[in-house]
Amino acid sequence: MDWRLLILVIVTLVSGYQLLLHAVQYRSANNPTPDNVKDIYDAETYARWKNYSAEKCRLQIIATLISWAVTMVLLLCNAHAAVAGLFPQNIYVQLIAVLVFQALVETLCGAATGYVDTMIIEQKYGFNRSTIKTFVMDQIRGFLIEALLSIVLMSILAALHQAMGDGMILLFAAVVFGITLLISFLYPIISRMGNKFTPLEEGELRDKLTALLTSHGYKVKAIEVMDASRRTTKSNAYFTGFGAMKTIVLYDNLIASMTADEICAIFAHELGHGLHKDVPKQQVMNLGNLLIMAVLAWLVVREPALHQAFGFAGVNYGFAFILLGSAALALVQPLTGMLMSAYSRFAEYRADRQAVKEGYGPALISGLKKLSRDNFSHLAPSKLLVVLEYSHPPLSQRIAAVEKAIKELM
Repeated sequence: MDWRLLILVIVTLVSGYQLLLHAVQYRSANNPTPDNVKDIYDAETYARWKNYSAEKCRLQIIATLISWAVTMVLLLCNAHAAVAGLFPQNIYVQLIAVLVFQALVETLCGAATGYVDTMIIEQKYGFNRSTIKTFVMDQIRGFLIEALLSIVLMSILAALHQAMGDGMILLFAAVVFGITLLISFLYPIISRMGNKFTPLEEGELRDKLTALLTSHGYKVKAIEVMDASRRTTKSNAYFTGFGAMKTIVLYDNLIASMTADEICAIFAHELGHGLHKDVPKQQVMNLGNLLIMAVLAWLVVREPALHQAFGFAGVNYGFAFILLGSAALALVQPLTGMLMSAYSRFAEYRADRQAVKEGYGPALISGLKKLSRDNFSHLAPSKLLVVLEYSHPPLSQRIAAVEKAIKELM
């Protein structure tokens, strides 16, 4: 089998699929806006949104083409093998050399398009508040995290494969699942590396959020405000913590733009996810994804000819990681991602219904509209794009479902 040609074709097909999605997104900007969300943008703002969407899509297309071109050049020139050849022939030294090189290339390419996205497009439309220093520090932090995680992951794979051979599949899937849970556990710590968190001041909002969670048996460890306005004007909020102990994190932008009831409505929605165990269910589904990843990892490390086709003397575990990301996983993820997104959209409708049960239906509608306005959301995405990529239903459909639930439950 011509492994070299096969990988190059797969990389091209994957990039072509991404370009197709961007093209559909670009065209969908002209879709008519549903009546129940027409009040989100006035005529001038809607015109700005169309320009914003077009510029973002064009940049995504350029970024995809750059990524494809760089990947093809590196593969055709056997660049990874050349870098590995500069270091001692130790499997761990070799994988570190290849992974650090790959992370550096991805960071440099991402920084170029990221700069245009953040410092030019987002700045032009009034969303960016990052300074050059903040942007550079974010890129460095991202590079270090990406390099460290990939090195740890592939070092574990190398050790397991060396010790167990083909028997490493299930154990590797379990290890990756454990790492995924650990990252989720450490996310509150990681997020503090680039942001400041302060306790939410006493008052109506704090009292309502605490009452909402404690009424369902949850304990509120803390309610904190994150200084997201250092980087953006966009809004968000989330829970952290496992089990019944929760920390609530609010973007400072969210507090500035929403009423107490609207913020409570957002968290009543999140409460719905907790009551229906959506996160554990999605983690189980993710375990299936990780098993697929483990099988693919096994396939790319048991075939020395696959690595030899790109200049290596034998299996290089760092290069195996690159093949996983750019070819093997990228080829199957559209299907697995589509299935997981379908469940996610179902869970979103159900969580919205919980907010209605808590008495926050009207506030949820107004809050979702403000979030969409603040985040410059697409109000009429293509049905194809929703099926293939969207983890949340389009806003107009969510509002229609909330209004129906209000009539049924209130």
